[in-house]
Amino acid sequence: MKGVPDLSRCGFSSLAVRVLKEYNVPLSARNILEDPELKNAVKAYSLMVYPSRNWPTFPQIFIKGEFIGGSDIILNMHQTGELKEMVKDIAAN
Repeated sequence: MKGVPDLSRCGFSSLAVRVLKEYNVPLSARNILEDPELKNAVKAYSLMVYPSRNWPTFPQIFIKGEFIGGSDIILNMHQTGELKEMVKDIAAN
């Protein structure tokens, strides 16, 4: 993401954090603004492993090791209830 969960540096990253915090799930993030090599590596990994999800923007969200997409995908999944189902077994009590 751009920034870190407690101090995001773009609206899309902030939106993703807000949505995921609704489910009380543990978050792990890396600030791609501080590491251009990491930014390029994440893009390359996502494209290599999930070629049908060519996602050039950040944040790039992975849940249980699976690339999901960006903040708009997470928001849509939240609105449809799909995200709740996906994270129900990893939400902290």
